[in-house]
Amino acid sequence: MTDTNTPALQPRILHLGFGAFARAHMMVYLQDLRDAGGDWGVIACRLNSGVEGLDALEAAGLEYDVLATDDTGTQTRRITTLAGTLHPARDGIDAVLARIADPSLAIISLTITEKGYALREGRLDCDHTAIRADLADPDHPCSAIGVIVAGLAARRAAGHGGLSVLSCDNLPHNGTLARRAVLDFAEMRDADLAAWIERNVSFPATMVDRIVPALDDAALDLIAATTGRADRESIVTEPFRQWVIQDNFAAGRPDWARAGAQLVPDVAPYEEMKLRMLNGAHSFLACVGQLSGYRTVADCMEDTVLRQATFRLMLDEQARTLKPVDGIDLEDYARRLIERFSNSRLHHRTAQIATDSSAKLPQRLVAPAADHVVAGRHWPVTGLAIAGWMQLVRHTVTQGNDLSDPMRDVLADIVARTQDGAEFIDAMLQLREVFPADLAANPRFAIPIHDAYQALLQGGPGLILSNLPEPA
Repeated sequence: MTDTNTPALQPRILHLGFGAFARAHMMVYLQDLRDAGGDWGVIACRLNSGVEGLDALEAAGLEYDVLATDDTGTQTRRITTLAGTLHPARDGIDAVLARIADPSLAIISLTITEKGYALREGRLDCDHTAIRADLADPDHPCSAIGVIVAGLAARRAAGHGGLSVLSCDNLPHNGTLARRAVLDFAEMRDADLAAWIERNVSFPATMVDRIVPALDDAALDLIAATTGRADRESIVTEPFRQWVIQDNFAAGRPDWARAGAQLVPDVAPYEEMKLRMLNGAHSFLACVGQLSGYRTVADCMEDTVLRQATFRLMLDEQARTLKPVDGIDLEDYARRLIERFSNSRLHHRTAQIATDSSAKLPQRLVAPAADHVVAGRHWPVTGLAIAGWMQLVRHTVTQGNDLSDPMRDVLADIVARTQDGAEFIDAMLQLREVFPADLAANPRFAIPIHDAYQALLQGGPGLILSNLPEPA
């Protein structure tokens, strides 16, 4: 419990999408400040599912544990920075909007995943079901973007100042994307409101890094053994954490630098490094690892050939597309990533990482491949990762298993109407949400994907990985 001399929490942050990552990342930084006498508190809000978890947090006194574990042991941290919870199904949407309109609120933080921004080719997708519904009835929104704009409208109407919308999602230029989605929605609702948001609301970019697997039986057993409680709102994660934040806040912020975050003017070099080297490697393992029969990332690292290919992807392919990042040796960064991936205490499932892949691949693998095409370099591991995704899609659909992806129906249709092989690959390359038209039409991109896919059909990933050409 918090010491009685610690000041009372002030609910200055509303977090939308209070999932596992938020509980294991931002809340730990805030806990560091809380332990030093800070008073920044968080209202946790989920908009769709998850009301039961919020009820459980309320019943537990708004406290839970974060267990950081690796092969050397486990450290437990009690989190006491929650100041309340909100869910429209339980509390009503007006309660959520009133919280945004509260003059004490300084930050709306987000972990709503790629899907939550409802973007299509960099702009708000007006055909998105939830966005269309919110535009028709903006005072009773159901999407995260609709909720933010409705809350800001209420804030403006009350005569209060602006605040910051802080995206903590694993997206390149996440601040810019959040700003674009909010402003596009506001423009369609009320041009004057959009102008007010542009003047008064800031959208800092962030780079977040901490591996947080989905909770499984082994994690629940560890939580119960360590804390004495079978608590599904507690989290098992890795010891490593990193947070790089653009220092651009409209209504103040916690002293996150004191808790170890990096406050910088430009997050882009850090996010590109992480998205391509860490997340790109994760997507490679999610697809090729599953095709190789491995359930977790740590299982993949036990395979020497797959481990070496992952390191090669990071250093010989992804790192070569990056601009230098101050103070970071990319070879050392890659070696540390391999160590983190090898953590056998984290059951980070390849199937979990593979969810929503159509939204992840463009920045993690397709954009680096495009850089290689322009530079005339070879990119065999990247090509295998992209082809592996295509084969995993086809395998999942044909086996009758659920495909967890925002383009599930489109992908299932492609599988149903094409023959496996070249016809299927050509149809997949027509997905503009994943592959830009000029890149997909370029033989220097399309042919390596075709070749990698055919090689997968003929010999599987193990044979390809054992016979990779030397880096050019």
